[in-house]
Amino acid sequence: MGKDVSVWRPLQDPRRCRGAPRRAAGGGCPGSGRRSPGARPARPDAAAMAQENAAFSPGPEEPPRRRGRQRYVEKDGRCNVQQGNVRETYRYLTDLFTTLVDLQWRLSLLFFVLAYALTWLFFGAIWWLIAYGRGDLEHLEDTAWTPCVNNLNGFVAAFLFSIETETTIGYGHRVITDQCPEGIVLLLLQAILGSMVNAFMVGCMFVKISQPNKRAATLVFSSHAVVSLRDGRLCLMFRVGDLRSSHIVEASIRAKLIRSRQTLEGEFIPLHQTDLSVGFDTGDDRLFLVSPLVISHEIDAASPFWEASRRALERDDFEIVVILEGMVEATGMTCQARSSYLVDEVLWGHRFTSVLTLEDGFYEVDYASFHETFEVPTPSCSARELAEAAARLDAHLYWSIPSRLDEKVEEEGAGEGAGEEAGADKEQNGCLPPPETESKV
Repeated sequence: MGKDVSVWRPLQDPRRCRGAPRRAAGGGCPGSGRRSPGARPARPDAAAMAQENAAFSPGPEEPPRRRGRQRYVEKDGRCNVQQGNVRETYRYLTDLFTTLVDLQWRLSLLFFVLAYALTWLFFGAIWWLIAYGRGDLEHLEDTAWTPCVNNLNGFVAAFLFSIETETTIGYGHRVITDQCPEGIVLLLLQAILGSMVNAFMVGCMFVKISQPNKRAATLVFSSHAVVSLRDGRLCLMFRVGDLRSSHIVEASIRAKLIRSRQTLEGEFIPLHQTDLSVGFDTGDDRLFLVSPLVISHEIDAASPFWEASRRALERDDFEIVVILEGMVEATGMTCQARSSYLVDEVLWGHRFTSVLTLEDGFYEVDYASFHETFEVPTPSCSARELAEAAARLDAHLYWSIPSRLDEKVEEEGAGEGAGEEAGADKEQNGCLPPPETESKV
């Protein structure tokens, strides 16, 4: 009667008590029923018990976060690759024209101004040295002195004469005389070199202005690629369009799959490029790009997506680069437009919204719906599984048609009561007669 009765607690696995927080009141393992001598029993606290039980129960698992992939080609077509540790920089000077064309506009304008200013200053300094060496600057007031260049009284005048000579302005105030042979040679040399500098720099600026890069800005690609059925086969599709009324001549389309892979020998190939067929064998890659077109890649046995289902495609890591090439109708220069699609930008079970409508006497393209898609019923299996299922269905239909014909013939033979006629009908329907019939015959 004098024994203390401990307060009942829910039983727990003693193995779970290892490493668990001890109760302040009991001092023992929670749920063990033992307490320190002299300790006063405490009433069970629901919040404390829930906290203890939560320490042993595993928390909710967070879904794995997908690491963002670095694009190989940006959506605007810019290649996200930088050349580093290039030691043979002299190779850029061997092709100086292309180097100047590839420079940014502010640097190109700086080189354009410096090319003219430095040549003017260089030849102006030589004209001043000739005048200084001949003593023309010391006989400015001497009317009987014949200078090399009339009215050249300083460096500024020599600089202005250099500009007039190279640009062939010819104001007539400063004129070279026939008593200066070194001046005549310098005049010929400056005229020739000035023409070369003028042709080189004007050519660079003309090529830079007429580059078809801006023409590629009016060639648009859909923001997403889609996967859906076309004629019973899975296809990867994207849309291209031209915003200008002047067309791209001999336009062609290509697609590349960028995905790292490892060979059988263990070699790791980063950013491996694989061709995606968009109609090269059939000529469908040649486009008449007057209105937006949907480019289709049929997922067949030669496609890298042959065994990719919807779930496998979402877990994969790749990039699809599409390239549109052609000649600009106005200039005849080759133009190239690029874009890319990551895994998150490939929509399974979608189809593009139609943008072409027939109006009164013409077709109208609504570019407001160019990037829009809508969902369509599409199997989630891979193209290989879909082809195997279609093959099994065809085989089943092939063998089920003769069997149904046999059942129909047997029913007709049983109704008429003529076994021999039924056997003949079976032979006509492609079935062998039974052994008894053959022995009788």
